Amino acid sequence: MASPSPKSPEQSEKNKQYDRQLRLWGDHGQTALENGHICLINATALGTETLKSIVLPGVGAITIVDDSTVTDEDIGSNFFLECSSVGINRGSEALRLILELNSAVQGHSVQESTDQILLENPDFFKAFSVVIATALGEKTIQELSQHLWDINVPFILCRSVGFLGSFRIQLKEHAVVESHPDNEQPDLRLDMPFPALKSFLDNFDLDVVELKDHGHIPWIVIIYKAIEKWRLKNNNQWPMSTKEKNEIREIIRDFIRKDENGIPINEENFAETLRAVNTALVPTFLPVKIQKLIYNSAAINLTNESSPFWIMCSALRNFVETEGKGKLPVCGALPDMTASTDHYIQLQNIYRNQAAIDAEAIYRKVQQITAQLHCETISETEVKLFCRHAHNLYLIKGSCIAQEYRLESSVASYIARYLEEPNVMMVHYILLRAAERFLSEHCRAPGDWEPEGDISKLKSCVSKLLSDISCSPFPKDDHVHEMCRYGGAEIHSVSAFMGGCIAHEAIKIVTKQYIPVNNTFIHDSASTNSAVFTF
Repeated sequence: MASPSPKSPEQSEKNKQYDRQLRLWGDHGQTALENGHICLINATALGTETLKSIVLPGVGAITIVDDSTVTDEDIGSNFFLECSSVGINRGSEALRLILELNSAVQGHSVQESTDQILLENPDFFKAFSVVIATALGEKTIQELSQHLWDINVPFILCRSVGFLGSFRIQLKEHAVVESHPDNEQPDLRLDMPFPALKSFLDNFDLDVVELKDHGHIPWIVIIYKAIEKWRLKNNNQWPMSTKEKNEIREIIRDFIRKDENGIPINEENFAETLRAVNTALVPTFLPVKIQKLIYNSAAINLTNESSPFWIMCSALRNFVETEGKGKLPVCGALPDMTASTDHYIQLQNIYRNQAAIDAEAIYRKVQQITAQLHCETISETEVKLFCRHAHNLYLIKGSCIAQEYRLESSVASYIARYLEEPNVMMVHYILLRAAERFLSEHCRAPGDWEPEGDISKLKSCVSKLLSDISCSPFPKDDHVHEMCRYGGAEIHSVSAFMGGCIAHEAIKIVTKQYIPVNNTFIHDSASTNSAVFTF
């Protein structure tokens, strides 16, 4: 979405509507979301609550696949159905009411079962950015997950039963350029300043700065001068230890002006400098995680089917080995600081100009690679964004749900290891899996008709699962009784909470910003405990 023009009231209103989320993922993130198409399988309470939180921020389109008709039970748990909806197709009714939340979103309803689509029209799912499914049996889950894995479409399998909720994200490969780390280190290059920065820093002489300007010197300059003074006495080494950093702080304190009584004058820029010592003294280096990416076989052995991410990683490696001299491109961002406007703008432009020079060098390399491979070109904007966040690139290599459900040895040992601990959330994973198996075998949820009679049947499903992973049966049947007591019912508050969580993950996948959960999240609302497992 382009930045709105003051003369365009329609765009200004749109910008105003999405103001808060634009602060999170920017115009380009919003554009990616508006180009996204989400498929929901089964408009249960969990499904519609998930779509609600995807429609409100403005996803481009949604499609609901559901061949069920609305029942009284649906009305009791699903806020996106009305009493008059009973007997009507659940997907079309939910779609009609969900689209009222945002007129900009396109909607479609498919009144067929997932099994029928997989059998008759498997290419149907290729059109979607993400497929979200709930209330499916074990057999359907395995067939759907394997198909989506084969065609490389992200898949989120989610459940809401009683007080339990979970989701499992299936991603074959997901590259995140804008990972938005909580504690992003500033890229200052004070240990090896590039020519323009060194010229700016060397131009300052703290001994001759006028008193009126002393409180407006950028803290980057003060730290640089303190480091220079320290290195003269320490064989040009770089201060690394706590002791050495404290020595830098003492030098900075010596720079602070004193009044006629010898008492240090409190100046905000020097207070900032003392607080910034730890982060400013981090030496420039190539992070191990980035080394692994740029020297990954996918970045070295490129083909015309390689993704833009791997092509840019290849260009980045070439830059590091040549112009970068072992370093990543300058990111160009400068932290806020107390300084004169002229000094700050000058310093800001120095970092931005060097970032532009580095990005241009990498862009030229990207152009050469795409020309050699005869593949689609990559825009300069995309390359600049990649360079800006090159220090925090992130790659998820996921696993297939169908493989997990086959309980291969690595998965079985992983589950068994967690089940050895008392009161672990993995017990709920087993119960939810057993409930899916029950649904496949009996075409209904455990406890839906006769809670007492289904206990032994569900216990049999649990025992079979535990046997497959070579684990002993549960010492108590409390969890089995509780699952049957739920009768497959959804509690709206649980579904609403889980729906919000799932929507967040779907948006991360579509915008390719922030790091999604990898890969299973389980929540127990009764105890308010949550856990993440990686199968």
